[in-house]
Amino acid sequence: MTALKISRRLLLLGATLFAAAALARQPDPPGQVRAGEKPVNEAYLFAHMTHADYGRLYYSVSLDGLHWYRLNDGKRITDDYRGHPDIARGPDGTYYIAGNEGDSAPTINIWSSRDLIEWKRFSTYTPDLKATPGYSQALQRIGAPKIYFDEPSRQFVMTWHTPHLEGTPEDAERYWASQRTLYVTSKDMKTFSAPPKRLLSQEMGTIDVFLRKAEGKYWAILKDETYPTLDWVTGKTIRIASSDHLLGPYENMSAPISPNFREAPMLIPSPNGEIWYLYYEQYPGVSYGLSVARKLSGPWYQISGYTFYSTWDKYSLPPKVRHGAMITISRKQYDALVQRFGIDSPAQAERQLIEPPK
Repeated sequence: MTALKISRRLLLLGATLFAAAALARQPDPPGQVRAGEKPVNEAYLFAHMTHADYGRLYYSVSLDGLHWYRLNDGKRITDDYRGHPDIARGPDGTYYIAGNEGDSAPTINIWSSRDLIEWKRFSTYTPDLKATPGYSQALQRIGAPKIYFDEPSRQFVMTWHTPHLEGTPEDAERYWASQRTLYVTSKDMKTFSAPPKRLLSQEMGTIDVFLRKAEGKYWAILKDETYPTLDWVTGKTIRIASSDHLLGPYENMSAPISPNFREAPMLIPSPNGEIWYLYYEQYPGVSYGLSVARKLSGPWYQISGYTFYSTWDKYSLPPKVRHGAMITISRKQYDALVQRFGIDSPAQAERQLIEPPK
């Protein structure tokens, strides 16, 4: 066969493969409602920070839990808030958001809102970290406080992570591997149980832990914060543990739900209420992944996204959004947020995603 014929065949093969790729279509994620069907979950709010303005409060919203659009022209919702946003709704409909000035700050600050539009300072909590039973070596660090309201016990649980070892030039990762998740409870988000206690008994690094109740159990969704090695292949992944009781023990630690080097998980039910959507960030601000399952116990699989090809991307978020919290809201609340802050159009969002985030 001549070189010319080989070249022509290679060109033909390349054209065929390109055409096949162009015709490829990913199936749509499960959990969406059919035309004319009323969703169980009408809308969603994503309270987050951004890569350029880390630790401040921004909003994006969605009607399907898959496609998210910025509010407020990509500007802060309030200048007062600082922290890693996490929102919980209390028994009287009041929303609470926790934050802090930085991991080394001694206090956790709490804001409240009736409408998710106006936030005001509500309370401040200063935990005595070294009083934590069995954890007297705790360092003065409070990472990413999160709030969960438990309907059966009518109490809030606030969690955060605190390390007990400083990093060294030879082993910077030991700081992160020493993170342990602590908690306190509260009936009113003004007075808190004392002292803090450890939520998880496992001797492994954990951060970004939040609680949920579903399917007759309590679930702790967490980041395994030990560095990945051949001896610890689950490191820096999102995992789930379960318990029959709100405060544990949390056992049955799952296999990784995400790839390595993912953090800040967020969990929402699908519009039809039959599927779980679990988002997680590929840090630092690279992209978001999405895994889905029928049950929190799994099995989980990943949805295609962040390829920047419309035929492959089945979910989309504004570029350079960083971690926070996703919650379900009503269509009335969604409309009020859009009316107050304004929303990016699909065309605006598409223009933002023409170039992959850098």
